[in-house]
Amino acid sequence: MASKKSSGKTHKKIHPNEEKLQYGISIIKSHTLFSQLYNQIIIHDKILMGKDCAAYVDSNGYIYVNKDISLTENQWAYVIAHCELHLAFGHFDAEHMPGYITEESDGSNIKIPSFNKYIWNASCNIYIAKFLHDIGSFSPICPDPAASFPGSLTDELKIYDYLIEHNTPESDQRYGTAGAGQLDMKGLERPLVYNKNLNQYNRFTSLFANALAHSVSDAVSMAGGHGEASARPDTSVTRAAQWFIDHYPLLGGLAASFRIIEDYRYCIRNEIQIAAIDVTVGEIYANPALNLSTDEWRFVLAHEYLHAGLQHHLRCQGRDPYLWNVACDFVINGWLREMQIGQMPADGLLYDESLKGMSAESIYDRIQTDLKKYSKRSTFRGYGKGDVIENGSSVFGNSHTGTSLDDFCKNALMQGLEYHTSSDRGFIPAGLIEEIRALAMPPIPWDVELANWFDCHFQPLEKTRTYSRPSRRQGSTPNIPRPRYIQQEIPTDSRTFGVVVDTSGSMSAKQIGMALGSIASYAAAKDVPFVRVVFCDARAYDAGYLAPEDIAGRVRVKGRGGTVLQPGVDMLESAENFPKDGPILIITDGFIEDKMRIRHEHAFLLPKGHRLPFRTSSPVFYFE
Repeated sequence: MASKKSSGKTHKKIHPNEEKLQYGISIIKSHTLFSQLYNQIIIHDKILMGKDCAAYVDSNGYIYVNKDISLTENQWAYVIAHCELHLAFGHFDAEHMPGYITEESDGSNIKIPSFNKYIWNASCNIYIAKFLHDIGSFSPICPDPAASFPGSLTDELKIYDYLIEHNTPESDQRYGTAGAGQLDMKGLERPLVYNKNLNQYNRFTSLFANALAHSVSDAVSMAGGHGEASARPDTSVTRAAQWFIDHYPLLGGLAASFRIIEDYRYCIRNEIQIAAIDVTVGEIYANPALNLSTDEWRFVLAHEYLHAGLQHHLRCQGRDPYLWNVACDFVINGWLREMQIGQMPADGLLYDESLKGMSAESIYDRIQTDLKKYSKRSTFRGYGKGDVIENGSSVFGNSHTGTSLDDFCKNALMQGLEYHTSSDRGFIPAGLIEEIRALAMPPIPWDVELANWFDCHFQPLEKTRTYSRPSRRQGSTPNIPRPRYIQQEIPTDSRTFGVVVDTSGSMSAKQIGMALGSIASYAAAKDVPFVRVVFCDARAYDAGYLAPEDIAGRVRVKGRGGTVLQPGVDMLESAENFPKDGPILIITDGFIEDKMRIRHEHAFLLPKGHRLPFRTSSPVFYFE
């Protein structure tokens, strides 16, 4: 066997930790947003650090990393990005710190703030950790701070005040990169002061602002697997999209997250007259054959961005997709006219002044009552077709470190609102603000709403004292009479309610059983001894008074198709042994008569996505 000759050169073996660090640096260098910051910093790895410290940064733009610590490539990218953002957000700048005061307009008499540098560092760490979790491009080394802190976490000073108010320990640096009790910002005792009259400024903040305005679209497109945004042609559509990124923070994040496809052949094949959006794949389809101005394309794109940000594709929930699309179009176009964004195109515009101030859900209910007027209207996609389409599903980023595109759109719109209002960039209708803020509030579960309804009708029973049943302590003190506390007597006809159940067959026994099971549990919790149950499809079946524990087991699905519930309601209201003020709960799927006459207090319980064929001022609960 021939032996290999030595070349005379020795190759230094790279430690696995250092190799992963280099890969992490390469991820930052290829990232369209963070690469521009990377070019302005210097990384050192020869500094002695604590065993838990991954990295720290100083105000001169030097990042010191601990190559002996074991992190993955994506975690190293996260650590370096975290340190970069301390510089980019101006966390070393005196003007951004708590207590900063400028007494003279020329900045010559400046009071350097006196503050707790540990708490300030922790506040900045929380702010950055939330920012990086929202981006979802890297593997975080800490949990999302939104799970532990209230509010939007979009202001370092407010975070600082919160930590001070709640006596947060100085050692609580778990959202930083330097380990417990250590600062990952070195030099906070000497805050940086810039005299703008002498053209002094933070080059990192200025660079980041420029990179965010001009490169975030590339970063988001690459993270979503859509390629380079810089490869887009210079057209009226792309100029309109870039305007949102550069000048309109409310929709700028959404504008950066969507790939615009200008292909008239694709639009012809898919019958897209002006534009359409597929939120699940992150694409907007624009017909370049139309001679629309840049201002008109701004209106069209803002329309599509709001479809995505307000989650209209998810809020359809069993409604007719086209009619729901039409309802949403009326709302969006009304807002855009108030906001004066771009110019309304002459075609494909759904606008009605009489619908101003109504929600999409309310408009949808009105459309259902006048299908002849509202069916087959023309949206931006064309006659009789909705401009919100769904061809599949996609994940923004990857399943381990990314966030879903739906969550990204929602977060982008909410953060855009914060930036828009704080910088006073223009008018936003109150209805739009309410919808955006509602995205951050988890919906109240239907069973919690139902519990509140029970609370209104059945107050907790108070205990009463009686001497007819002596207390157990009476035996130890025979000369002192002691009463016993007992529950009040419960008259059957005073604490009861009626349930009318639609058993026509369009609702499954499983759905009815789940609803009845929840009703039974609340009835028992509120000391309701019996419930009057009526099953109803083509006719009404009186099951009589049932104990709460027996309700869920008495489901009987009898008919098929639609049903009429009025006989069941009449049966309850005319029954001699049903209380005159007893509330009635009606469980149905909505495929019932167009009008009902109910004298008693009542509420409806429907499957999610279904609607009643008439308007009602009574509570309506929806279960899944």
